[in-house]
Amino acid sequence: MRQALASLTSRLVATTVALVLLVSVLIGTVTTVAMRSFLTGQLDDQLDQSMTRLVPEGPGTGGPGPLIGNPVGTVVAALPESGEARGVVIADDASAGRSHAETLDSGVVSDLETVPADGRPHAVSLEGLGHYRVQVRSAEGGHLAVGLPTQNMDDVISNLIWWEVLLALLAVVGTGGAATYVVRRQLGPLREVASTAHTVAGLPLAQGETAIAPRVPEHLTDVRTEVGQVGSALNTLLEHVESSLAQRYRSEQQVRQFVADASHELRTPLTTIAGYTELARRRQDDDGAVRIALGKVEEESARMTSMVEDLLLLARLDAGRPLAREPVDLSRMLVEAVSDARVVAPDHRWRLDLPEESIEVTGDADRLHQVVSNLLTNARKHTPAGTTVTVSGTSSGFVVHDDGPGFPPELVDTAFERFVRGDASRTRRPPTGALAADAPGASGAGGAGLGLSLVDAIVSAHDGTVTLDSKPGSTTVTVTLPG
Repeated sequence: MRQALASLTSRLVATTVALVLLVSVLIGTVTTVAMRSFLTGQLDDQLDQSMTRLVPEGPGTGGPGPLIGNPVGTVVAALPESGEARGVVIADDASAGRSHAETLDSGVVSDLETVPADGRPHAVSLEGLGHYRVQVRSAEGGHLAVGLPTQNMDDVISNLIWWEVLLALLAVVGTGGAATYVVRRQLGPLREVASTAHTVAGLPLAQGETAIAPRVPEHLTDVRTEVGQVGSALNTLLEHVESSLAQRYRSEQQVRQFVADASHELRTPLTTIAGYTELARRRQDDDGAVRIALGKVEEESARMTSMVEDLLLLARLDAGRPLAREPVDLSRMLVEAVSDARVVAPDHRWRLDLPEESIEVTGDADRLHQVVSNLLTNARKHTPAGTTVTVSGTSSGFVVHDDGPGFPPELVDTAFERFVRGDASRTRRPPTGALAADAPGASGAGGAGLGLSLVDAIVSAHDGTVTLDSKPGSTTVTVTLPG
């Protein structure tokens, strides 16, 4: 992460420096072009003035015309239509302290003869003299050429370019230093976020109960800024990971508890089977004892089979095995279930409240029958005699209510979790809850904490919901199913 930040810092600084350099080059280029254009214009004005003073004399005179007032380096040449062209250049006589005219070489005169006689300034390179701005005009008997050197202008432009380069380098160096400082300072909060991520990465999260305490500081979670968005997203992620790890730990603990409970539950019938088998072996001649032993073996075997079937059903539901999807007459199912409960538990008061129209849902009839049977059997086994159990049909499911003692408050929120037991001591003492989570129910969960978890799993597999509301004297389970 630190390397990524350093790389980001370098890229931002390089981008800033490149932009400053580009702007400097553009400004320098525009300034240079504008300055050259301005100086060239001035030089052309001087050239035009010199030409105006010289043209009246023309090439028909004995010389190139009056040269007084022209700067050193001025070139004047008479280019007659017939005869020999000649010219002079104003030179500086340092010993005499004044300027004088020197005759031009034939090569320079030849260069001047190539300049168009259109009266406009042209850039010309004269042999031995350098770069000039030359203007040629028609005059009496031929043409007159006047040229001014561009040396001074070139020196000014050259100095300007050097200053521009120097200033651009200073701007690049200064910008690089300032940008590095500013970018590092601005990326400081991001480094704090990265530090939090590194701290979390170093925590032992592979096993055991884990808590992720480190969080991005609150001042770095302002979603109005980019860094705040990253910090807020990281905190949200850490909260999600922490809750997932806590859920994983709870699941592991539940599985461990279930293994212990299942071992206890299975050990009891196995011990019983072994004991009665030994009894039958020792009393082979006693037909009565053998029949009792075999009956007890059959009873305990059925109990173990029912428990294993429940576990297998939960495993299949967890694996997403599809259930049957067909119309189910829920009204008829409730009538049959309440009728059976009245026969099995005549000491309870059973009431049935159904709407006039038949309730029809879509689902697996066998599994839904198991849900109803589990809830009614739990109400029967874990409420005292005389308890009123009311089954009410709704447009999208049914409600089971009883006026028994109710769930213990600490079990209400976890009643539908798997392997939750109302009696943690593993004794056969029934819990006080009317629909206790460890009730064996019609499915024969055998106190392993699978009764209500089976109800919840089956209803969830039908894309429905089941809720519990319990307090002393009133316990209600509401099952909602899709139509």
